[in-house]
Amino acid sequence: MKNSIREKRKELGLSQEELAKKCGVSRQTINAIENNKYDPTLALAFHLARELGLTVDQLFQPEA
Repeated sequence: MKNSIREKRKELGLSQEELAKKCGVSRQTINAIENNKYDPTLALAFHLARELGLTVDQLFQPEA
């Protein structure tokens, strides 16, 4: 699954640390998700989408 977290986060001027704090996870978790090394739980995916102003479908796309 690929995602557009890094692009949207940078567009909003948020650091990984800031986004992590808003979502209640570590900066390392955000880094792992951005680098497609970790798939977030459904609850975290919804939280990330809400913080970034997107839907889960907009934030995460299946890889072709």
